[in-house]
Amino acid sequence: MIPAQFEYVAPSTVEEALGLLARHGDDAKIIAGGQSLLPVLRMRLNAPEVVIDLGRIEALKGVRDDGDAIVIGAMTTHHDVQHDPLVKEHALLISKAETEVADPQVRHRGTFGGALAHADPAGDLGAPALALDAELVVAGQGGTRTVAASDFFVDLFTTAMEDNEILTEIRVPKRSGWGAHYEKFVRVAHQWPIVAVAAAVKVDGGTISEARVGLTNMGSTPLRARAVEEALVGQQATEDAVRQAAAAAAEGTHPPSDLNGDADYRKHLATVLTRRAVLAAAGG
Repeated sequence: MIPAQFEYVAPSTVEEALGLLARHGDDAKIIAGGQSLLPVLRMRLNAPEVVIDLGRIEALKGVRDDGDAIVIGAMTTHHDVQHDPLVKEHALLISKAETEVADPQVRHRGTFGGALAHADPAGDLGAPALALDAELVVAGQGGTRTVAASDFFVDLFTTAMEDNEILTEIRVPKRSGWGAHYEKFVRVAHQWPIVAVAAAVKVDGGTISEARVGLTNMGSTPLRARAVEEALVGQQATEDAVRQAAAAAAEGTHPPSDLNGDADYRKHLATVLTRRAVLAAAGG
């Protein structure tokens, strides 16, 4: 299907983009990599009068070191995030998750910030961002503000951003030397995960000293498996110890039921995938 007619604009600065948003209000839509918006436009599920393309704003691209954190520009592609040396060194979990995002074509077009702003609970990047305590910087005409990932994801496809704001960058606290793994369960290649688990683990002398575990598609937003995190600390990184901790993975979750599996099936998957993800992360 062909999208409804719209005006296309491509500002070169954030300020210009914000001005366009303010001018057109509800009649405008932001496009980043287009991997989420373009299918919606083609199916005419949304028909904006103006599409504002952020692709020419160079200030929104790239990864930089900022002391105790790395900063990922919202318009940095999945491919560039996946292969960036700073991300691999200080936020390995995000690099691992990026390898599981769709296929190479999508990873070369889609953007890190666009995926987070889309807020699909089955998206692969929300849980890693949440697990690593990322902070999302959003800009409006009144200035910028920083939102913790734990507050950013509000509900299904809903974030804490206002309609007149733009996500500009994501700050990720450094976790150098941590092991990480993203375990994703799908029925066919490149599918949205039925369930996935993002695990980052710090191991000292064979003992887990810190752990972060995020869950994908186990509710209307990405979730932290905090009971698992607490149970892992102080434990040896053994199969039995991790299995016991992973048994709590589904506590407090409300996964959907659909053609890929019902809620109980997803809860079982969460425990299995958490065990696998944590063991893989603990192994380096």
